[in-house]
Amino acid sequence: MANTSETDQFSTSQETLETESPSVTLPSVPQLIPGPDELPAQHQSGFVSIIGSPNVGKSTLINTFIGLKIAIVSNTVQTTRNRLLGILTEDDYQIVFVDTPGIHDPIDRLGEYMVMVATRTIADSDVVVWMISANEPVSSEDRLVAEALSKRKNTPPIIFVMNKVDLIDADQIKSRLKNYLSIFQIEPKTALPLSLLTGFNRDVLLEKIIELLPVGPRYFPQNEVTDQKVRFIVAELVREATFDVLYKEIPHSVVVEVEEFKSRSETLTYVEAHIFVERESQKGIIIGKGGQTIKRIGKKARLQIEDLVGTKVYLQLRIKVQPNWRKKPTDLRRFGYWTRDNSESQKGSK
Repeated sequence: MANTSETDQFSTSQETLETESPSVTLPSVPQLIPGPDELPAQHQSGFVSIIGSPNVGKSTLINTFIGLKIAIVSNTVQTTRNRLLGILTEDDYQIVFVDTPGIHDPIDRLGEYMVMVATRTIADSDVVVWMISANEPVSSEDRLVAEALSKRKNTPPIIFVMNKVDLIDADQIKSRLKNYLSIFQIEPKTALPLSLLTGFNRDVLLEKIIELLPVGPRYFPQNEVTDQKVRFIVAELVREATFDVLYKEIPHSVVVEVEEFKSRSETLTYVEAHIFVERESQKGIIIGKGGQTIKRIGKKARLQIEDLVGTKVYLQLRIKVQPNWRKKPTDLRRFGYWTRDNSESQKGSK
């Protein structure tokens, strides 16, 4: 692996000590999974994959239903890179939402990993929610999603969701929904216009999902809302802040690792995160003139991390260069973007 280089560290320590934090936290008290005798007789449960092309609102959907930000959201396409579970538990059901990367035509090994993760979840699902954007014409990525679904011999029930209908008028909603139903040969009763921004049909979608869930056990304790550790979500929040501040300049070259995560007191958490880019020139873009850009990234990330952990946060950021990490299996493994299937597909392509 090539050596990395780094800048001086940047922190938001002074700002942190002056900022009040909301008290939103992940559950910290472990609970046991109840046995069959402790659940209602017709308790429903299942895995619900949210699939679609990039930037259609998949992560927003999960955050909305869970009521907590566990998946990062950005206007930058292909923000989601890993499979992430969002767990919604009520007395008579448990829905395990599976957030997936957007299905697209990959141009590097990271992209191949992302598409593999997205398509593999279909077979393991009890229900699939296929999302598209109402304000966009049918795209090549939408057709790739349709192709991925059609290749499955035993595809689970599909709910077709046309999100962002708040961006078009009523006549356009009808015509575009009709167009999608025709192109992809979708049964009208399985289709639903939706606006996550306004909440239109959000509860209807949840009801449709529950109707399709099989009778089953609890897979996770009631107080768990995701399968990911807090450190992973913290790294994702720093990456999201980088996306939001820089937008199209270098987002896809960015990956974040949390080097240190410590509780220093009941009211203060210390976080050191490393932001990796692929070229030395990109480091300067992240730092910005007089360090202004990295300060904006740090402040934006810190406030979100405080929401997550429920304390004030001392956040230190370091910027490092890892040349061409998106194309190197060793680097992809290091950053968690690699599986055995991924390795085998690469062997077969040589």
